[in-house]
Amino acid sequence: MADYRNIVVLTGSGISAESGVATFRDKDGVWAQYDYREVATPEGFAANPALVHEFYNARRRALPGVQPNAAHRALAELEAGLSARGGRLTLITQNVDDLHERGGAKDVLHMHGELLKATCTLCGDIREWREDLCVETRCRLCRREGAMRPYVVWFGETPRHLGDAADAIMSADLFVSIGTSGSVYPAAGFVAEARALGVPAMELNLEPSENAGLFDFSRYGAATEVVPTWAAALLAGDPPTVS
Repeated sequence: MADYRNIVVLTGSGISAESGVATFRDKDGVWAQYDYREVATPEGFAANPALVHEFYNARRRALPGVQPNAAHRALAELEAGLSARGGRLTLITQNVDDLHERGGAKDVLHMHGELLKATCTLCGDIREWREDLCVETRCRLCRREGAMRPYVVWFGETPRHLGDAADAIMSADLFVSIGTSGSVYPAAGFVAEARALGVPAMELNLEPSENAGLFDFSRYGAATEVVPTWAAALLAGDPPTVS
């Protein structure tokens, strides 16, 4: 355990899929049903904000119907266990759902934003938002309407918390990627950053990702099976191994 006091974990849609949250890039995923250019780009929002609001309103309404699974809870337990021993888990997610938080995680960096927040493009106000958004929605700070949008990162926009992620990787003892395709950058480049710094890297995934060859260790299977087993072993002092 002493070798792995500071751990960086990156999660993708694979960790929430078993809770019923739709993935994006699988053959039956979200982008097989929607044109991302219409609902997940600044240009799409400018052309048809009502359509974009409808898309995200539906996803926001669906969140209460899904629950955190064993993988989310295992990471929360690992976070608490490391903290109790003077270490730290830096949890970085590409997911916009709140399942990590509801699973017990205390500190989550949402690279791609949060579905349960909204922002005003005029005054920059950001706040929790559980209601529907529409073109006529007024900002609760500046009181102007027509400028509210989901607090999510669209294609062509810069992901959030990149500086925090880089700092965490620089001081990490282990980098772990869970449930990611390895195809979405800059997150897919984190493993290369870790390796360049001499930080060992591990992949926990349903199947090998596009950049699986960059990892030192790997375990493949359902997230609800491999993540709890790995986290419990780590807290017990067992080093990560290939399985």
